[in-house]
Amino acid sequence: MPGTVKTRMCPPLIPDEAASLHGSLVMDAVERTRPLREFDVFLACTPRMDHPFFQALAARHRIRLCEQVGEDLGQRMDHALTTVFNSGYAHALLVGTDIPNLSARHYERAKALLQTTDVVLGPTEDGGYYLVGAKHSVPALFADIPWSTGDVLAQSRARAERAGLVVGLLEPERDLDTFDDIRAFLRDDAGSGNQALSTRTGNVLHTLTQRHGNASPP
Repeated sequence: MPGTVKTRMCPPLIPDEAASLHGSLVMDAVERTRPLREFDVFLACTPRMDHPFFQALAARHRIRLCEQVGEDLGQRMDHALTTVFNSGYAHALLVGTDIPNLSARHYERAKALLQTTDVVLGPTEDGGYYLVGAKHSVPALFADIPWSTGDVLAQSRARAERAGLVVGLLEPERDLDTFDDIRAFLRDDAGSGNQALSTRTGNVLHTLTQRHGNASPP
């Protein structure tokens, strides 16, 4: 909903623009799970899972919906993983929806790493992580972490290792938290030749940079 997502991009974006970008990234994340025949897909929803946007995604892609529950990001992630494990699953991967490069290979690599580790983390270039995988609930991994800082990954790894858990790492990726991240991602994507963006999200990002290309951070 406008005003509740991608707020670190506002300004220069207005809430409706931020919501449009977020919606496109969520659709990308769901659509890119199609090749994963051995995975069941859950989407953790907020403010509520009966919102028409989520219901349409669930009907189109046959995914399962659950509510986001918790006062901060750590509590919401812990609740999402616990929900999956309580449904009888032996492994779970939790990913963010703001990683334009996210693809089936990230899931497959994380699944493979969980064969020899207890926890898998996918680092972001700003010191956080875009994926966490585990074989059971790990509430200690999410408690008292300084979210939205450059210390998230380091402190999360330290928590896991203090708990005696073996941690595996995926390759780093860029997430889209700020407007500067959009600029940097488009620059890197143009030079890579990977064409990682969907046409929909590519159009959104290019439109936003055309509208706000000269904007400076507040």
